[in-house]
Formats: sequence, C-alpha cells, structure tokens
Amino acid sequence: MTLATPETLVFPHPDPPKPGETIEIRPGIFWARFPLPFRLDHVNIYLIEDGDGLAVIDAGIDDAKSRAAWEGLLAGPLRGRRLTRIIATHFHPDHMGLAGWLCERFGLQLAMSETEYLIALNIRLDPQGLRSEPYRGFYRSHGLTEESTELLLGNGLQYLRMVSPLPRTFLRLIAHERVRIGAREFQVMTGAGHSPEQVMLYSNADNLVLIADQVLAKISPNVSVEAMDPQGDPLGAYLRSLETLKRRLPEDVLVLPGHRLPFVGLHARADELIAHHRARCMAILEACKEGPRTVAELVPVIFGRAIDDPHQLTFAFSEALAHVNVLVRAERLRIAKAAHGLALEAA
Repeated sequence: MTLATPETLVFPHPDPPKPGETIEIRPGIFWARFPLPFRLDHVNIYLIEDGDGLAVIDAGIDDAKSRAAWEGLLAGPLRGRRLTRIIATHFHPDHMGLAGWLCERFGLQLAMSETEYLIALNIRLDPQGLRSEPYRGFYRSHGLTEESTELLLGNGLQYLRMVSPLPRTFLRLIAHERVRIGAREFQVMTGAGHSPEQVMLYSNADNLVLIADQVLAKISPNVSVEAMDPQGDPLGAYLRSLETLKRRLPEDVLVLPGHRLPFVGLHARADELIAHHRARCMAILEACKEGPRTVAELVPVIFGRAIDDPHQLTFAFSEALAHVNVLVRAERLRIAKAAHGLALEAA
C-alpha cells in the first residue's frame, strides 16, 4: 500500500455513507458502502437512476453482513425503487459476490466483461481446483514453506468462494462501446493489472468515472500474478493502463472508486502509483544484488515486514511475483535454481 500526499487529491465527499444510507454524488447517482471481513473493511456500491429504477454497480461480498446491508438499503433509501440491472466491474468477490443473488431475487441481467465473467464462473464451478497441482507447486517453487502453502490454499483463497451462484447468461461489456443508463451515456473502458479486464464507466457529460479498483486514493490496488498464468505480466499491463487513463481522462474528472473516498486528481494519483511500483522494483533489484532471493524472501523487502495472515499473504506473495516478472521480462533479473525451487538474481 502507498499513501498519497494530501495536497495532490481533493475529496468532495470527505465522509462516507453510514450503514443503511446513501449519498447522492451527482443528481441520480448514489453511493453506498458495504462491510468486508478483511483488513480493507469496506467496498463502495453505486446506484444510478435508470428509467423508473436504479442500476447497480457492484454488489458486495456474499456473507451475512453484506446481505443484511442490502436488506437495509432496500427497506430504507431504496424503498419503493426497483433494481433494473447489475454491472459487475470485475470478478473479485467483494465486487460481484452478491451479483448472482440479486439477479435471482429480482430477475435482473448481469453485465460485465467476458474475461471477468469466465474467471468467476471457473472458480465457482471448480473451487477445489485452487488446491490442486500445478497451483500448489507454483507457490512451493517460489520459496513458500509447505505449512505456508497449506494455509494460503486453505484459508487465504477462501474469499474467492464467497460468491453466490452466477446467472447462466450475461451481457458482455466491451471497451470503447457505449452504455446508456437512464438519461446518461457512459463510455466503457477496461483496464488490466488488478484484474484481467476490469470495467470502468466514464461519463463525459458528468465528468466522472466509475473506476472500480484501478485507481484508489491512499492505497495501491493489489496487482498479482495468478497461479494459472505464472509467467504473466500484470504489473506491466497495470502501468500501461495508468498511462492510458491519463491520456483519455481529464485531470479534473471525479473518480468514483471501489474502495476509499471519491476524489479529484486522477493524473497525480496515477503518477504516484507508477512511482510506487518503480520504487518496489528498485528495492527488489537491490536485494537481489546481495544474493539470490526467492519470491517468498522478497515479500518483506517490498512490504517492509513479514506477513503471516494467510489472506494478506496471498496478495503479498503474488504481488511480489508481479514485480519480479516485470523485471525478468526487462532482463534486469534472471531466474536461477535454488536449494528448494527457484531464486532470483540480478542480471
């Protein structure tokens, strides 16, 4: 995670909505906040007037507290308003965990990018696959102990299963297309890195962007290598996405993120995130100049501390590998054999 300097961002709504309440960001655009059972303890939900009802952007995780949060909204500020559709920005359970539940309950259509839908469907259909080979060997080969690997696969990935059954059909959202929600028109944008094809919605008329987790204030989105794509380059894709956002969106656009507060200052925040990841790459290079390191040994190098919590370790390990992979591709690191698996050394 990385802190933004206070002077670079402006927060038009410094106080988030309380449980069971919404804040009107723009006329007909509402912001709610749901709890999460993690260190990052909340997710933002947005609702947009859509004819005689409301379109939902993201749905929260599938647990008892989030279902209760929906009941509170439906009995409170949404009372008498129908839901028209669900747009899930990406497959992570804190964003789409209850999308299927809402679709089933209210007869709604789910809209998202194809990649995100298929990943969510794969996890839902084969949840035990996460504990099988080659995934287990993936973690062990990069220096995690057998005990840490078991904890990670058993508990650390449990959150991926916190998703209600998905609809068997969906509406595909594609970059550069336009989506009309009520009287508003949004341009569909997609970004990789945090997830493979995360959807963002930009309204030129309102000068706002629903940016999901691509750019967050004060914290850096997790950018992880997935075990199914062990040589992937999500960090390279993420950095390119940040440059694209700077080119395509104005500096004064209102950013509605998936976590933390809405803010103005997209370009400055993107630059901070780029610098943050470059600094992590330099820390890894310096550590590997002292001698070969496994990815597991590089986790405290870039996070500044050991990480024991299985949920946090899942993200930390995979993010360390994302930095390693981008350096290997740039031929600044090379992979060498270690006593137990693989290690990295300066090229």
